[in-house]
Amino acid sequence: MKPSAVAVDFGSTDPDSDFEQVPYPSNYPSNHHNHYSREEELPLHYMSEEKARRRVKVPAAPAGISGYEPHSEVKGHYGEYYDDEGKDVYNKVRQPTARIGSGRLPQPPQPPPTSLREFFLQNLEHLPPIIYTLLSCWTRFHKIGASNIVVWDEAHFGKFGSHYLKREFYFDVHPPLGKMLVGLAGLLAGYDGSFEFKSGETYPESVPYVAMRVMLATFGVGMVPLAWYTAVELGMSQWACHLTAMMVLLDVGWLCISRFILLDSMLLFFTFLTVFCLTKFHNQQYQSFSIDWWLWLFLTGASIGAVTSVKMIGLFVTALVGIYTIEDLWEKFGDTKMSWRDQARHWGARVVCLIIVPILVFMASFKIHFMVLNHSGPGDAQMSSLFQANLVGNDFSKNPLDIAYGSKLTLKNMGWGGGLLHSHVQTYPVGSNQQQVTCYHYKDNNNEWTVLPRWDEPPYNPNSEMRFLKHGDVIRLSHAPTTRNLHSHTVHAPVTKLNYEVSCYGNETIGDSHDYWKVEVVDDIKRGAKVDRIHSLTTRLRFKHNHLGCYLRAANAILPQWGFKQVEVSCDKENNPKDIHTYWNVESHWNDRLPAGDTKFYRSPFLRDFWHLNVAMMTSNNALIPDPDKEDILASKPFDWPLLHLGLRMCGWNDTQLKYYLMGTPIIWWGSTVSLGLALVTLGWYVLRKQRKYQDMNEREWEHFLYVGKVALFGWIFHFVPFLIMGRVTYLHHYLPTLYFAVLMLSHVLDHYIFSSRRFTQQTKAIIFGVLAFALILCFWWFKGVAFGIMGPVNEHKGLGWRESWNIYNS
Repeated sequence: MKPSAVAVDFGSTDPDSDFEQVPYPSNYPSNHHNHYSREEELPLHYMSEEKARRRVKVPAAPAGISGYEPHSEVKGHYGEYYDDEGKDVYNKVRQPTARIGSGRLPQPPQPPPTSLREFFLQNLEHLPPIIYTLLSCWTRFHKIGASNIVVWDEAHFGKFGSHYLKREFYFDVHPPLGKMLVGLAGLLAGYDGSFEFKSGETYPESVPYVAMRVMLATFGVGMVPLAWYTAVELGMSQWACHLTAMMVLLDVGWLCISRFILLDSMLLFFTFLTVFCLTKFHNQQYQSFSIDWWLWLFLTGASIGAVTSVKMIGLFVTALVGIYTIEDLWEKFGDTKMSWRDQARHWGARVVCLIIVPILVFMASFKIHFMVLNHSGPGDAQMSSLFQANLVGNDFSKNPLDIAYGSKLTLKNMGWGGGLLHSHVQTYPVGSNQQQVTCYHYKDNNNEWTVLPRWDEPPYNPNSEMRFLKHGDVIRLSHAPTTRNLHSHTVHAPVTKLNYEVSCYGNETIGDSHDYWKVEVVDDIKRGAKVDRIHSLTTRLRFKHNHLGCYLRAANAILPQWGFKQVEVSCDKENNPKDIHTYWNVESHWNDRLPAGDTKFYRSPFLRDFWHLNVAMMTSNNALIPDPDKEDILASKPFDWPLLHLGLRMCGWNDTQLKYYLMGTPIIWWGSTVSLGLALVTLGWYVLRKQRKYQDMNEREWEHFLYVGKVALFGWIFHFVPFLIMGRVTYLHHYLPTLYFAVLMLSHVLDHYIFSSRRFTQQTKAIIFGVLAFALILCFWWFKGVAFGIMGPVNEHKGLGWRESWNIYNS
């Protein structure tokens, strides 16, 4: 049979052709439409008409055409798209596909304004975020000073701010940037650092707590415009941008946490800023290595450094940037047209801006932290002895250098996060029932020990010839307050069962050979490896039990409540010379018969102090585990958060004080959680249809759908899943950074199904938006009291207990 004639269009352009595509410049003549005609295909003979229409090509505009917004109704010649009324899916607006982009398409440069009116019209797009920012100022600052008591964790972070003003060194599990900003707010407000910030205590008139709260709430204000511009850069429609900004503005959880002297407003702000900078950088990918490209890549790295310097959970948004970068570089690696030189430049740029810059910002915050806190304070014992020696007010410079028999001293464990060798009158409830020996991170008299000779040697005589402690000496260590001797035996340690128990036994006259410890010098930080005499601060020692052959060790194993959650000290049967947890140094040293030491020996390098403090922070943070013996009514489980199972009382709950309840706006939390599941179902549906060769979206729309979905979904996963595997105690406020990505997903899903769909008219979309906006405002207004403060008997405020698990009411 003779085949049917087939029309061939020789003017069509194959995108996979080897010929170079030369786009017209953006300022080509206005009669450009004469050079382009609609491109159509005849359906093949084996296709039904319906199937062929699903495969019809959409018209492609010239590469230079720009100036349209993604998901907007495009007018003119390039807006007259093929109307496939037979499609059974959510019909999307078909966009010109000159350049496949997944974020906001590049905007044409505006001509210089010639009048104020023209300037205003050109910047009209910035009017909505300005309005939202002003509204955010009202919500964040309204009645911010109504409660004149120390609310919730203001007791911690206000106190840390006081330490900066007094320049006293302290220790905390969080990095220093946020707390330095608290101290700066106090300095700018005129606070002198004298208040102790005890929980529930009334602020005196001398403490400008309102000004400090206002300055920190400014970070909460900045969240709203950042949310707006992030939605814009993600390529969302105007409707979705409005909803994103409104949800950030009207969530009572974000509002409540931003109104006090806490770190959370800064953590949220820098998290939002990191995502915004990432989306800005993504939209510069079409002009790699331009000034804007470098600027936003650098700012993304700086934002990572800032958010991580406030709290270590900033590493979660770092993971989001990391997975984006891996995917981006992988795609570039597959671009065979890109030279190896450009490949290397891309890798180098990421290494510098996304690894080196964040690390430098993070380290700079610690450097400033050390420079400001140069006086001795309550956190000294967490740091190395050499670091403490440089603090103003520390008496280590008066310590004699050489250790002698009869010297009273304290021993510092040199493992990361190590404390001071400690004992107290309490005994072990298990094992030998002798006096406990622990490692303790704070200074008191129970850390003091006296170097004495063995029982079979003449007792120490303060009037005899001075006898210096040397490598290989076998000594007794007598606990100064109780006179009991450091002791070990074959009883197993209470936590580290493979090691022997270390206890205190006997007194000044009673003891045995199990009190003997052999001194082994590892090295001296200042004098090198081979030293004989032992110096305070600089000589690293090991103590080997003379009878059992085990080594005195403290490795951050935490004792139960009967041991006051202090670090277990045991005797390790394994002789591991590299085990830093068996290293000790003499910290404080008192001996009236010896001269004071030379302060030139006491210098500690920054990198060593930086690493030591970070390990101590992580060790202490991991030790914040729930106590099974004590119920914590404020704590919650991660699975409680997405559906708002439980809130958190932030202060006392009596009838006479203003009460704050940390929870979220239910419609936002529940809707955003549902959107996560709906997005996954939608993705699966499109993947199945794509496999069956249905074309629901053009390439630009598909890339945009995936890109926004990946940012929201992976951001949520990276911020939520780690809490499922953490052993530490968790609270509702840990979900607040995670919520942002759920909100972005909710806006994305609503944008996809409603605001960018061709199924609805503009009037219908406006009505739907109005209903959603009204619901958000109404829900916020209903629950605004939990953030602004509930006055009087809480049982008189009806309608707040939407879930029985919310403990708002007293009953």
